[in-house]
This record gives sequence, structure tokens and C-alpha cells, in this order.
Amino acid sequence: MLNMSNVRLAIPSVRPGGLSAECSGHFGRCDCFTIVEINDGKRVKDTVIDNPPHYEGGCLRPVNLLSEHQVNALVVQGIGAWPLSGFRQAGIEVYQANEPTVQKVVDAFCAGKISPIDDRQVCQHH
Repeated sequence: MLNMSNVRLAIPSVRPGGLSAECSGHFGRCDCFTIVEINDGKRVKDTVIDNPPHYEGGCLRPVNLLSEHQVNALVVQGIGAWPLSGFRQAGIEVYQANEPTVQKVVDAFCAGKISPIDDRQVCQHH
């Protein structure tokens, strides 16, 4: 289980990213990731990193990218079994939510209203 006192949460985002950005429905092809640092249930800092083109490593490229940025939690709208397995192997816990903006995801996450994704929720096209 994730230690909620020190979370680096990534949310697939539509450019330009940030707290007011729309969430991207497909993490592997999102414009960028908004990374939110949360300590003791409070947002401390947020940064935006670009997502490289999908063809450079496919759906596993974001696994490596987010791992390099010390992310330990990811909130997606959907994900395939292959990248989900990659995130789990990298020690990144994956959650599922359908909030419209990054800020709403962060608020729901901090309030404990977002659950880890279940294997039955994965997209079948990956």
C-alpha cells in the first residue's frame, strides 16, 4: 500500500498541463504528465513533463519516464494490461478516476476517493 505521507502523483494531461489542465483519456498518448508532490495529504508542488511520442517504446515508454521522475502513483482513466504490469513492476501504484481536470483528481486522491485500478478495469486493446 502507498505511503500517503510522501506521494509523487502523475496525471496524464492535455497541454499545457498543470492543475487546471484537462485530464487525458489515454495515458500513453497524452501530451504531458502533471506530477504533483503530496506530503501528509497536502499538495506541495506540481511540475509538468512532456510525454514522448507513443512510437518511442509504445505504452512502456511512460513507465520508464515516470519511474525516472520518482513517481510512485499514477491516476488514469484507462490503461491496458501490458503497461499496467510495467507500472506495477516499477513500483508505481495505478489508480483509476474519471475526473475532468487535474485539480479534481488531486482533490479526490487526497480525500481518499480514488481506488487502485482493478485488473478487470483494463482496456482490452493493449
